[in-house]
Amino acid sequence: MPSEILLKIFSYLDAVNLLCAGCVSRRFYHLANDNFIWLRIYSTVFSPKRSNWKVNSVEETTVSVSGLSVEDKEAGYWKKEYIAKQITSVKTALAQVLQPVSPYTGLPVKTKEALRISGLGWAIVLREKSGKEYIMQHVDLSLNDTSVTVVWYGKNWPCLATLTTLDLCGVTPVFMDRHKPPAKNGPRWHSLIAKYDLSHLTESTMIGCDRLVQIFCLHPGLLVGLWKKEEELAFIMANLHFHHLVERSTLGSASVPYELPLHSPFLDDSPEYGLHGYQLHVDMHGGGVFYLCGTFRNLFTKKGCIEDGYVKLVVINFKNNREHLPLIGKVGLAWRTNIFDGFIKSCSIVDITLLDEHRKPFWCLSSPVCMRSAACPSDGPNFLGQTYYVDYMDTEGRVHAELMWIEETEEYFIVSLVLYLSVAKINHWFGTEY
Repeated sequence: MPSEILLKIFSYLDAVNLLCAGCVSRRFYHLANDNFIWLRIYSTVFSPKRSNWKVNSVEETTVSVSGLSVEDKEAGYWKKEYIAKQITSVKTALAQVLQPVSPYTGLPVKTKEALRISGLGWAIVLREKSGKEYIMQHVDLSLNDTSVTVVWYGKNWPCLATLTTLDLCGVTPVFMDRHKPPAKNGPRWHSLIAKYDLSHLTESTMIGCDRLVQIFCLHPGLLVGLWKKEEELAFIMANLHFHHLVERSTLGSASVPYELPLHSPFLDDSPEYGLHGYQLHVDMHGGGVFYLCGTFRNLFTKKGCIEDGYVKLVVINFKNNREHLPLIGKVGLAWRTNIFDGFIKSCSIVDITLLDEHRKPFWCLSSPVCMRSAACPSDGPNFLGQTYYVDYMDTEGRVHAELMWIEETEEYFIVSLVLYLSVAKINHWFGTEY
């Protein structure tokens, strides 16, 4: 078919279908880059606002388009301009939605709405030693109070022995329309969130198992399930905290993650008194079932409580029975694939949201954890039951919890919860020199 006829046909397509047509062949790609077609699309969408009582005629639109520069631009220039402006408009719209912040959680009030209107999803990129890539879109997700759990499973996993790395990316439609769902095969923008080394799937990172699978935890927040028999991938679960989630999932590129804006230290008007007025929200859940959901206010610690580079912040005191809390149900992590499902005891997901005295998010995380039997319980009240420890650690701090299994009532009680905050993090946050 002559190029002139194809260009005429392409001129009737919208931006999404024009981009799809450009993927058919090299010839279609060059034709679909035609500047005259893209300039008309650009002018139609981003033309100056018209008065309500006046509508431009076709002749006026043609004149305005012809007045813009076309011939002196390389092929595809106006396509790039259109896509760049669409991406900018999406980012601006999301920034407006995320602007209101809750005084109680310190997080944007409309995070779930932003996820809905943006059409945001997540993908993993599995990379072989040879460089070959496998891109898989998420199969299922669940929204929690302060995090989202994203799951991948299926029958067509590549062989684990050939894989080296896994990239977790946010995937956003380039052309967003809050009034209708995004086109299924439309163009997508990938934003790298985290990179993982699959060689770390070793005994040291295994946190639990059942009769079918064993699960491994890779920081930050990734859970990898392997079939016991074949030692091949069964499912992958990513746990993402709401703090800066939309920004990290949309504002990076496919190879470079989004960088948080530079932090301006808050003035600490009473550094000699340590930390005070902190607030913690903690969730413990697994497979849609919540075992603990609690908010702790007016937390404080004295300047002298510094040990090994950490400031100790006691949330639940082991020696104070009135602070101890029961967990609802038997703790475990539910998993499923398209064939099997299961329940791994003593494993769960923990979401931590710690706010400073100004109600700003100071430390946020969402990660798989496991309960490990304690060899010798801590000194304190005399309980009749087995003691378990739950621990988490990253560059900004540590979490240590102690749980007690009460045989009479057949339930867990959390009898101690302590946060250890990195002194380096505190000094960076407040500009202090602890």
